[in-house]
Amino acid sequence: MNTIRLDITREHCPMTFVKTKLALEKISKGDCLEVLLTRGEPLDNVPKTAAEQGYIVKSIDNVENDIFRVIIEK
Repeated sequence: MNTIRLDITREHCPMTFVKTKLALEKISKGDCLEVLLTRGEPLDNVPKTAAEQGYIVKSIDNVENDIFRVIIEK
């Protein structure tokens, strides 16, 4: 199992999930995507939308102030 990192802390919706989705499409089933994002809309929407599309949201952790790490398994 590999883990790829995606930093979307400077992005705004809807680009946050667009970039997440593109990264998820590039990885193999069983691999994980580590997404760094900010509190608010990205934190609300990216995990929810990923789960709705059949991906597994493994964890959501606060790593620094308003920056969170979301681990999504394909």
